[in-house]
Amino acid sequence: MIIKTAVVEILAEKALLNTTDVKLDFSIQDLGLDSLGIVEAIFSLEERFNIDIDLNFNNVESSDFDISSVNQIIKSVEKIVKKKNGRS
Repeated sequence: MIIKTAVVEILAEKALLNTTDVKLDFSIQDLGLDSLGIVEAIFSLEERFNIDIDLNFNNVESSDFDISSVNQIIKSVEKIVKKKNGRS
């Protein structure tokens, strides 16, 4: 639950929205984030969770980090954090 809350807070901040306005099925486009906003959100997620997110912006579809929706971003962060902490 902590990861979910933090991810939503970061995405809301970068999108200039209230956290209550961010829905789990929202896409990056629904949030209104442009490419710079996405990069800033990724950097904030990396900093907040002390993780490295491997995301090729030239070929997002082939990345293990799924940015297709808020929920997928949460799941991707959870996966990286678990892997970092030695749990799979």
